[in-house]
Amino acid sequence: MKNLIYPCLTLKGKIVEASDFYIQTFGEGKVSQTSSFVIQIELSGQKIMLLNDGPSSSPNPAISFMVICESAEETEKYWNKLIDGGSILMPIDSYDWSPKYGWIQDKYGVSWQLYTGDKADTPQKFCPTLMFTGAKVGEATNAVHYYTELFPNSNIQGIMKYSEADGENTNFVKHAQFTINGFVAMAMDSSADHKFGFNDAISLVVECETQAEIDKYWAQLTANGGHEVACGWLTDQYGISWQIIPKALGKLVGDPERGQRVMGALMKMKKLVIADLENA
Repeated sequence: MKNLIYPCLTLKGKIVEASDFYIQTFGEGKVSQTSSFVIQIELSGQKIMLLNDGPSSSPNPAISFMVICESAEETEKYWNKLIDGGSILMPIDSYDWSPKYGWIQDKYGVSWQLYTGDKADTPQKFCPTLMFTGAKVGEATNAVHYYTELFPNSNIQGIMKYSEADGENTNFVKHAQFTINGFVAMAMDSSADHKFGFNDAISLVVECETQAEIDKYWAQLTANGGHEVACGWLTDQYGISWQIIPKALGKLVGDPERGQRVMGALMKMKKLVIADLENA
């Protein structure tokens, strides 16, 4: 079940330089698959897809990546690389929750929360963090329960609400950590006027073994106000974008004999049909 769920970043025209940048920044990385459309990289064993085309939106901090660092020196090392052409969202400093923490948006618009803490609490190095804000503020708890009920091998590690001292609605989530099919994610609410919300520049990819899995996730994630987009993409009721794809898609698209035909068939679909892709 390794890497069944992983993030996709849409960075048009920049995926080659971005893949090099992230591997150099974080180390323990490699390019695992490359084409003109997509570069797959692995950072600390985690798969991340960089997409060269697709949505016209740009990444914003509504989805950031919590990076679990084991020492202040490690945190500072990443910070010093990400600051090149980037901008500071929260300065690197000592905070109540971490002896060394900073939130930074890199030159590609991707946001990283560098957190010094115990790896035993969060064994996964990079954890997408969903910030429910604007019209979606207050939905974090519902979303965490929804996702953990939808996917197998899921659980909620903890949901911490704001206190009176935080100056925020005490029903809202300050920090939640949960696992969906073995993949660790985080969530929070923020009622501040951020001028941004979820968009499709950062999506979550779900690799499925069977058509039945695709059908199940597609039906449930498009329900209750979610909607189909195209080419295996959908937006759920909370505004999060997902790609529901067959596990064999990379192999099918990369086949020199029929890759173009597979892409042609895929471009005409909303929900992906494995048999039709295999028969293209």
